[in-house]
Amino acid sequence: MDVRSTVDAIFRIESPRLIAGLARMTRDVGVAEELAQEALITALEKWPELGVPDNPGAWLMATAKHRAIDHLRKQKLVERKHAELDTPKTANIDVDKLDDDIGDDLLRLVFTCCHPVLAPEARVALTLRMLGGLTTPEIARAFLVPEPTIAQRIVRAKRTLADEQVPFEVPRAADLPERLASVLAVIYLIFNEGYSATSGDDWLRPGLCEDALRLGRVVAELVPNEPEVHGLVALMEIQASRSRARVDANGEPVLLLEQNRARWDQLLIQRGLRALDRAEKLGGARGPYALQGAIAACHARARRAEDTDWARIAALYGELAEVAPSPIVELNRAVAVGMAEGPAAGLAVVDAVANDKALASYHLLPTVRADFLAKLGRIAEARSELERAAAMTKNARERDLLLARAANLPTGN
Repeated sequence: MDVRSTVDAIFRIESPRLIAGLARMTRDVGVAEELAQEALITALEKWPELGVPDNPGAWLMATAKHRAIDHLRKQKLVERKHAELDTPKTANIDVDKLDDDIGDDLLRLVFTCCHPVLAPEARVALTLRMLGGLTTPEIARAFLVPEPTIAQRIVRAKRTLADEQVPFEVPRAADLPERLASVLAVIYLIFNEGYSATSGDDWLRPGLCEDALRLGRVVAELVPNEPEVHGLVALMEIQASRSRARVDANGEPVLLLEQNRARWDQLLIQRGLRALDRAEKLGGARGPYALQGAIAACHARARRAEDTDWARIAALYGELAEVAPSPIVELNRAVAVGMAEGPAAGLAVVDAVANDKALASYHLLPTVRADFLAKLGRIAEARSELERAAAMTKNARERDLLLARAANLPTGN
């Protein structure tokens, strides 16, 4: 590997810590990123001649720290911060402690990037940029969005944080649950887009799953006493364990019950089960991520599809419906009920939510109905539902799968 590649790899790993430390000092995420980039440029200039340092992260931090001090002095912010002792967000800045409390700085950066003042899509882009270490083109490719659109989202997000004077801090205890929920929602949204792409030619985008998992693991260590964080990590680890089995040799989707479970990643499953155990040991009422993690664990523990404890899964979905009611949860519960009690029972649950406006353009509604209808021998109706689902989805691989399933249905009424 050449020096530039080495520098790029190291910077991707170290940039969240650099930006977090610099943001604590400057109270401006945008400025912090610029200073981190300047440290990267310096490394690209110096390392080919001097060699890669023994501790490259510390070298980058020291260089960035000096840049930050210069920046503050030029703007006369050091003196101003000492004068503004009555302003909590700018008081007591100690430039000699930039390297301290890196874990706390990362946690502050997580909450800043996922602040409710930003639109959800802006939170996702900024989180991937600041914490995931992705470049703007990489984020654009991942979400199939034009690069200028992503660039604008990131610029506007940083400007909004500065204009709104969003404090670079961990929320107070009373505000933590709501703010943490926003952080977890952003991470899971990133994971879901990688796990089942909403559009494009590929069903999976493993890179996004890996980014979300890395972010989830970081947050789990930063707030180790929050069960929902471990529940989300468990859910993502177990779902990610199926990635190799979810597509065939041609990249075509393979449904859960048809997957070769020998291809499931046992290391990820064990990591997921340990995370779930951590969540359960913390006690308290189970939240939506812990419950979904428990559902994923039921599938992971079944060596064969026919060994799946569908009654347990249906019960967990019932509990999830009470904690986080939604028509999509009911749709998933319908699948479990159908497997546990028969297609007629499952269809009854589906039809109870079929007219919900939230599902009007959701292609999995007709997909699930088609499965139950086919099992009940109502073939023509099942074929029509599969064709309707194919027309709804924006993912090419999934569309082909749905049309193939419709074509393969037997002739019948």
